[in-house]
Amino acid sequence: MNFEFSSDQMLLKDQARKFLEGEESLKKARAILEGELSFDESLWKSVVEMGWTATTIPEEFNGLGLGYLELCVIAEELGRSLAPTPFSSSVYLATESILANASNEQKQKYLPKLASGEIVGTLAHTETNTAPTSNNLQCSFSNGQLKGKKIAVPDGDIANFAVVTAKEGEKVRLCIVDLETKGVEIKTQNSLDPSRSHASINFNNAEAEILDNDKDGWIALETLLERAAVLFAFEQLGGAEACMNMAKEYAMGRFAFGRPIASFQAIKHKLADMFIAVELARSNCYFGAWALSTNAPELSTAAATARVSASEAFNECSKENIQTHGGMGFTWEFDCHLYYRRCRQLAANIGSQTIWKDKLISSLERSNKI
Repeated sequence: MNFEFSSDQMLLKDQARKFLEGEESLKKARAILEGELSFDESLWKSVVEMGWTATTIPEEFNGLGLGYLELCVIAEELGRSLAPTPFSSSVYLATESILANASNEQKQKYLPKLASGEIVGTLAHTETNTAPTSNNLQCSFSNGQLKGKKIAVPDGDIANFAVVTAKEGEKVRLCIVDLETKGVEIKTQNSLDPSRSHASINFNNAEAEILDNDKDGWIALETLLERAAVLFAFEQLGGAEACMNMAKEYAMGRFAFGRPIASFQAIKHKLADMFIAVELARSNCYFGAWALSTNAPELSTAAATARVSASEAFNECSKENIQTHGGMGFTWEFDCHLYYRRCRQLAANIGSQTIWKDKLISSLERSNKI
C-alpha cells in the first residue's frame, strides 16, 4: 500500500504554494481580519481561475474530473497560507453534498456554476451549542418549505445557497435553499477568526427542495462530514507546519546571551514536540487521503483519526509558536495569532475534538479493532 503522492500531485502542491505566496494570502487574511469584508474577492477570483473549485467535479458538469488526492494537496496549501476565501464551505461541503446526494437534474443545475465560481455554497447544520443529533433537530421541512434557525453557518453571509439539515416528520432530510429567496434572514456572527466568515440564518417558510428523496439524510450527512474531515485535516496540517517553520526561523534568528535561542534546550524541546505532532498528523492525513480517494471501508476510522491528530497538531504548533516568539508573539503586529485563530476555528467547524474522538472509538469498535 503506497501512501505517497505522485510526482504530478507534488507538482500541483508546489505550484499551489508558490501561487498563494505570490498572492500574499497571509497579508490578505490580516486585511480581512482588520477590515469590514467577509473574504478577499480578488484572491477568490484567482483561486477559481486556477480551476481549484472544479477539481473533483466530473467533466460532464464542466469540472476537471480530478481526484481527491489533488484536492488534499490544495487543501494543505490553503491551510498553510490562511487563505481568506469560502473555498472549504463551497467545495468540501456544498459541492461534495451535491455530488453524493443530488439527482442528475440538480447536479446539472448547481455543479457547473460551482465549478466556475459563479455561485458559492455552504452547509447549514448547527442549531445550538450542543452537538446536533438526528433526534434534536428543530429545523423542519414541510410542503416544500423550510422553517427554523441555523447558527455558525460557515460563509453563510457569502453563499448563494445552502444545504440544510431538517426534519420531515420523523426523517432527516438534506435540503437545498436559495439564500436570496423570500423567507431567509441572514445575520453575520462574530467569531474568533473573522477571516473565515460565519452567520446565523433564519428560515421562515423559505422555499426549498430535497436532495435525492431515496437517501437517509442523517447517514448522508455523516458521510459528508467524514469526507470533509479529511480535507479539513489537510488544512490543519498545512497550518501546523507553517507554525512550526515560523517558530524555527524566529528561534534561529533571535539572539539572547550572545547565541540563537534555538540553541537553548527549552526551545529545542518545543520545536521537537511540534515536529513530532506534525509528522504524526501527516501520516494520519495520508491514511485519510487514501481512504477518501478509494472510498475504502476504513474511511470512518481514517477520517476520525486524521481529524483528531491534525486538530491536536495545529493546536500544539500554534500555541508553541506564540510561546517561542515570547512577548513579541502575543502582539497584534506578529502573525502568530492569525494561525491560532484559524486553529480554534477549524477545531470546531464540523464538530469538536470530543465528538471526533467518540466517532473514532465507535468506528474502531465496529471494525472489531479494540
